[in-house]
Amino acid sequence: MSLPATIAFATHMVALPVLEVPSGQPIELYEVLIDEVGAETWLRFRFLAPEIARDTGTVDFAQAEPDLEHLCVQVALPYLAEFNLSPEIVAVTLLDRPVEFGVTNPDATQFIDLFRVTSGACVWEGF
Repeated sequence: MSLPATIAFATHMVALPVLEVPSGQPIELYEVLIDEVGAETWLRFRFLAPEIARDTGTVDFAQAEPDLEHLCVQVALPYLAEFNLSPEIVAVTLLDRPVEFGVTNPDATQFIDLFRVTSGACVWEGF
C-alpha cells in the first residue's frame, strides 16, 4: 500500500463491541494506526486488555499470545478487506490501559506480535 507523501501517519477510530478471544479476557479495539516504518507500510491494531496488567491482571503473555493471532485473523484481515488495504506488516498490540502511540509509560503492560498477510492468512513475523 502506498500512502501520499504528505500522510505519514493516520488513525482510524473504530467502535467495536468487546471481542471474544481464546484466553477469555475482555478485549476492546482501541485504535487502528497506519504508518510508514522504513519503506514498509504498517497497520497497527491496538486493543485494550486490562487483564494483562502486571500487578493486578489475571492473564500472562503465555495465555494472551494466542489472542494476538486470533485478533489478526478475526479483526485485522476483515478490516484490510473492507478498506482495501495491503500493508507489509500488521502489528497487533494488547495494552492494559490507554497509552498514546509512541509515548512511554513504564506502568503500562503491552504485548505485541507482528504478522505478514500472505495468501489471506496472518503469518507470524518473529523479531
